[in-house]
Amino acid sequence: MHVHLLVNYHPDNNISDFTSSLKSASSRIIRKEFKEHTSKFYWRPSFWSSSYYVASSGGAPIEKLKQYIKEQDAPTK
Repeated sequence: MHVHLLVNYHPDNNISDFTSSLKSASSRIIRKEFKEHTSKFYWRPSFWSSSYYVASSGGAPIEKLKQYIKEQDAPTK
């Protein structure tokens, strides 16, 4: 699965800690909420890949960032 997020994050905070926490919490929630479905496909203990990509917006207008995310390719089935 590929996910884009637009997050307002203070630069003094550790982005890797934030990302790790977000991935752990979302994995638990998704597995709990959709247990019947996910158990068919995800039998390993890790739900997400350990990798991630972070980019700074450098003060770009929020509407431009939202537009960029919306225009990303939709996942193929």
